[in-house]
Amino acid sequence: MPIPIFLSFPQPHRQSQTRFIERISAYLRERGLEPRTLGVTEYDVDAPLRAIRRLLLESNGLITIAFRRLHIAQGTYRKDADEAAAIGKVAPIADRWLTSPFCQIEPAMAYQLGLPVLILREEGVQDEGVLEKGVMGINMPVFSLDDPTRDYLVTPECRALLRRWEGMVGEVVIARGTPPRLYSSG
Repeated sequence: MPIPIFLSFPQPHRQSQTRFIERISAYLRERGLEPRTLGVTEYDVDAPLRAIRRLLLESNGLITIAFRRLHIAQGTYRKDADEAAAIGKVAPIADRWLTSPFCQIEPAMAYQLGLPVLILREEGVQDEGVLEKGVMGINMPVFSLDDPTRDYLVTPECRALLRRWEGMVGEVVIARGTPPRLYSSG
């Protein structure tokens, strides 16, 4: 029986993003994991956060793919900040991407439930919140879909991260099937 996991990603808007989802989904299925995604494999008429929580409670881990979604050609970080508070804080932003806010929400919710979380961030996506390296504990790689000859999913880095995350998912499966201990035998 496949092990259910939550696969989270914003709606792809490029063919390379769609192919990436197809390839990672196939990889997970080959490894005995069943990716479940709201609006793709799962549908719920409830409020989105309730639906996300319900799916997370039925899952043994989460992978979030933070695809590029909103492009900022040129902007200013902390524009119009008060002078005293802004010293060294106002900065130009150019050629940056934002992803869906659910790429922040879903990993945070999974973390609070104690689920293993792996976030893959497309190159150029702003690294803030849970998308910053080290915030979730496991190394968060950055991948590029701009070079069709470079397949991130077959790199040693990606395979090692996926195997490490899979090991943590296996621990969740075992823990969920283990009854609570009311006494210590030793």
